[in-house]
Amino acid sequence: MKTLIFACLISITTDLNADIFESISKAIKTGSAKDISQYFNYSVDLTILSNEEVYSKVHAEQLLQDFFSKNPCKSFSIIHNGVSKEGAKFAIGKFIAANGASYRIYVLIKQNGSAEFIQEFRIEKE
Repeated sequence: MKTLIFACLISITTDLNADIFESISKAIKTGSAKDISQYFNYSVDLTILSNEEVYSKVHAEQLLQDFFSKNPCKSFSIIHNGVSKEGAKFAIGKFIAANGASYRIYVLIKQNGSAEFIQEFRIEKE
């Protein structure tokens, strides 16, 4: 019985992790900075290529939309995800733009009260 309960809890946790990353992945594939920014806190650590800064939610959304406008998505897939010792969730994905350029996208999710927010979002050239 304990094994069954433990297996159910792991399944639920995995599903919850998948849900937020599934939503973020879908938004990346469609180039929707607006859909991604709904997971931003009031400020977010955003890195787009060589530009790294802590931005307000609104400013980060604008910068992300500019990137997606210049680099429409051909494909995106999460290649690794997990949970840190501190409980933060992360995912690393491979983004290929329509022009063939390849990027690595890193997303760090932290819990704030009962809600989860993107703490860090990085786009780096591969």
